[in-house]
Amino acid sequence: MRVFRDPADVPDDYGPCVVAIGKFDGVHAGHRAVIERALVHASDGAQVVAVTFDRNPLSVLRPEQCPESLLGVTQKLQLLAETGIDATLLLRFDEALAAVPPREFVQRFLVDALRARTVLVGEDFRFGHRGAGTPEVLAELGEEFGFRVDVVADVRSFDADRRVSSTWIRELLAEGDVSTAARLLGRAPSVWGEVVHGLKRGRELGFPTANLSHELEGYVPADGVYAGWLIDEGSADGLRPGIRYAAAISVGTNPTFGDVPVRQVEAYVLDLTDLDLYGHRVEVQFVQRVRGMVAFEGVPALIDQMSADVERVREILS
Repeated sequence: MRVFRDPADVPDDYGPCVVAIGKFDGVHAGHRAVIERALVHASDGAQVVAVTFDRNPLSVLRPEQCPESLLGVTQKLQLLAETGIDATLLLRFDEALAAVPPREFVQRFLVDALRARTVLVGEDFRFGHRGAGTPEVLAELGEEFGFRVDVVADVRSFDADRRVSSTWIRELLAEGDVSTAARLLGRAPSVWGEVVHGLKRGRELGFPTANLSHELEGYVPADGVYAGWLIDEGSADGLRPGIRYAAAISVGTNPTFGDVPVRQVEAYVLDLTDLDLYGHRVEVQFVQRVRGMVAFEGVPALIDQMSADVERVREILS
């Protein structure tokens, strides 16, 4: 997948394009419904392009109301690439872009840059200055500029009688319900970042962990112990890229010791005590919550529980 970070990066002869527009925070089932429809529209060979932003627009427009993102930019681009689209136009959302009127947005990004033939959006899509652009406005502009507009209906859960949304997924992750969140996402929720040195307490206890930097991407679920996977994307020297390991994952502040000031994500790779991942970029995927985070009365009780956690993780992932 090609990534364009400015309309000027798009070649003059690129297109015609079928364009899917959205924040795509999570690239969840609702977002993928829009993208999958775009792929169908392009079955005659048109380029499929996602137009999205490098941050949640609310972080600029109303930062006090901006929720925590489900994905970082690296994660979003990777997940969009996996859908099979041809390119992504990743726009920097700043005050200048926020001030662009709907008509100018359409002409600059959809018509002049991408030569859009069909544009797909969700029902709640808004664009342009003060959110004046709606799907109806987009359709009117499409008639003027010569492209079709396809508004894709919300994906809903019949059991919960609720539309699939980033808000719902954040609620589930905040409760530690990674299993339900995975069904809405169509994949295991995950975080992505660099393995850094920690207190090395896990090694002292017999369960050495890969500690992720606090500068990670993705939404960290509720404190607790999880069954999941660690995917090693390798270091600068390219060692072991793409290897997946079963892991017991801890999220929290290690309350038994009380000396970790901020929440951290650390993963113990099952049965491997000599794995050196320092400096590697890894993805940690959460499959199922095993238990909440609690403080134990002494190290022996903690080690006993960690041993039981590892066996439970092994059962879940087997």
